[in-house]
Amino acid sequence: MIKAIVYTTNTGSTAQYARMLGDLVGLPVFSLSDAAGNLENQTEIIYLGWVMASQVKGYAKAAKRFRVRAVGAVGMAATGTPDKIVREKTQVPAGIPVFILQGNFQVKKLHGLYRLMMEIMVKSVGKTLGEKENRTEEEDDMLDMMLHGGNRVTAQNLRALEDWEISQRGDRV
Repeated sequence: MIKAIVYTTNTGSTAQYARMLGDLVGLPVFSLSDAAGNLENQTEIIYLGWVMASQVKGYAKAAKRFRVRAVGAVGMAATGTPDKIVREKTQVPAGIPVFILQGNFQVKKLHGLYRLMMEIMVKSVGKTLGEKENRTEEEDDMLDMMLHGGNRVTAQNLRALEDWEISQRGDRV
């Protein structure tokens, strides 16, 4: 039975989603660093982490200590985007669902190397997307986020993860 939501955040989007999901489903929420002092080893959790280079940060550490039952991957990709690459790079086993959640994007909120990497990515990918003819809606949205930043954290984006969690409750009320 799932007992908590544990997360790692970089710019705050993942923390927003974790608190929102906790409120929606009635579970306590802990940062990964706080979870160690508040949850027993092998506690069943939902893990939310931010995505960098198609990998969910903090997942490996969470999976060593807890029984991760589902993963929320927060990044620039549109909510509901197929999870294959993120699952493979993060090494999430096939039996654990991965939910792609679009977060906020503000280059100025990033720190150190991550900021530098994203500034380079925005310039190169942004230029390529900007020059592309017949962009999809998703590509238009991605370009808009890169050029102007954006807030994409919504309760609607959590719907599939919320529904999944509710289906897992068993005896928990």
